[in-house]
Amino acid sequence: MMGSDGAAPDGAPPELEMRNIGKSFASIRALTDVSFSVRGGEIHALMGENGAGKSTLMKILSGAYRADPGGEIRIRGETVAIDGPLSGRRHGIAVIYQELSLAPNLSVAENIFLGEEKKRLGFIDRKSMEAAAAPLLRRLDAPFAPSARVAQLSIAERQLVEIARALAGHPRILVMDEPTTSLSAREATRLFAIIRQLRDEGIAIVYISHRMGEVYELADRVSVLRDGTLIGTLDKHEINAAAVVRMMVGRELSSFYTKEHRHPSHDRKAVLEVENVGDGHFVKDCSFIVREGEVVGLAGLVGSGRTELARLIYGADRRASGRIRVDGRDRAVEGPLAAIKSGIVYLTEDRKALGLFLDMTIRENIAMSVLDEDALPAGFLNLKAARARAAAAIRALGIRTLNAGVSVGALSGGNQQKVLLARLLETKPRVLLLDEPTRGIDVGAKSQIYHIIDELARGGAAVLVISSELPEIVGISDRVLVMRDGQIVGEVEGRPDAPITQERIMDIATSTAAVKAA
Repeated sequence: MMGSDGAAPDGAPPELEMRNIGKSFASIRALTDVSFSVRGGEIHALMGENGAGKSTLMKILSGAYRADPGGEIRIRGETVAIDGPLSGRRHGIAVIYQELSLAPNLSVAENIFLGEEKKRLGFIDRKSMEAAAAPLLRRLDAPFAPSARVAQLSIAERQLVEIARALAGHPRILVMDEPTTSLSAREATRLFAIIRQLRDEGIAIVYISHRMGEVYELADRVSVLRDGTLIGTLDKHEINAAAVVRMMVGRELSSFYTKEHRHPSHDRKAVLEVENVGDGHFVKDCSFIVREGEVVGLAGLVGSGRTELARLIYGADRRASGRIRVDGRDRAVEGPLAAIKSGIVYLTEDRKALGLFLDMTIRENIAMSVLDEDALPAGFLNLKAARARAAAAIRALGIRTLNAGVSVGALSGGNQQKVLLARLLETKPRVLLLDEPTRGIDVGAKSQIYHIIDELARGGAAVLVISSELPEIVGISDRVLVMRDGQIVGEVEGRPDAPITQERIMDIATSTAAVKAA
């Protein structure tokens, strides 16, 4: 582990140094004496759990926040005062936030120069802006024209517009906050190539991510914050999962995955039975069983049909064939309401768009699935019951919040996921279909979600977990079903002599032959 001064091998000062940075909000200490640096031509990853202080530190750098007295920011060895976002831009600092801030009704060129429009005779000169935007887009190998409307672009293409807008200001320091959250694997790979290109051009890049694989692939150094304090900085040769997790959460990687429930034997009761389920065009003849107290992983490459199958079981999409049984009884499951009444719940992979009511409170979100139980005879909501329900869920799932009246949109990703789980659990389900349950949440929150899944299995629920993270599937599953091209093509059972491994799963996922029991 190296220090945080970050001096270049030739002795030149770093492009950026933040020394002894502190920040308090009223009585809450968000940052304590944090020192962080990044060299020109370096990708320096900044990691930590939600609430660790990463965003606060970067907002101080960008000028959105002012640090407490006593700290110092240096750029190329000179102390600078950053008293606002415009000041940050003048000093060559650009930030690309996780939530893209583009105007979809404007063109690419208009977005790139938004707030700094080129004018001619007092009017906006769109042709001049398009001409100036063209070399920026060529530099990024963007497949669209400066005149294209942003609303017509994909998420990955919009990200290129954000990068082009940052590059238009000729930055020396570029901060990227969770840039791959909404990208496919192929789009992320393309973005990584661009990030390396910018690094090779000498730009100092601060890369914030929860995804270990990205950090291993990209970072030249990694710094970890925990509870507003810098825990340490690792050089590239020192970066490994065990070290990073230990720094982030203060415990060993071996305790990360939780699987304390007993592996159910084959004579345990079948809770969910799926027989020859299909949608008539892509998902075909899928059959499997999930037993009482069992966690079954559903693995496969992107586009293999995992989410489509889960939505058919839940009734979110129309089932063209097959039968579904819960606790030995046939269930029609013609829609989500019928599924819930049958004891089946589904945690969507997109909690913000399809799962939560972000403008509503924690209490309102948790009660949403059981409003009929909390309704008074006159049709009014029993607020006392709803408050008690929310308070119990907050305690049981460890939701970090001031109170149940906080808007769900103000919570971290991990706490949002817990709220969504709490709502599902209020229906007392027998079967839980969990689609990417830890997507977009930090490593500490992931561990808490794994513990919740384990507790559900110990309580006798049947749990089906869909995940694109193979270490997660391996770590929490009793056995794993593998899908390819809309079909279940194999199964990996965990046995003492042949444990579940990523290699066994990928061998089935990429093979041309079906393997029913591996």
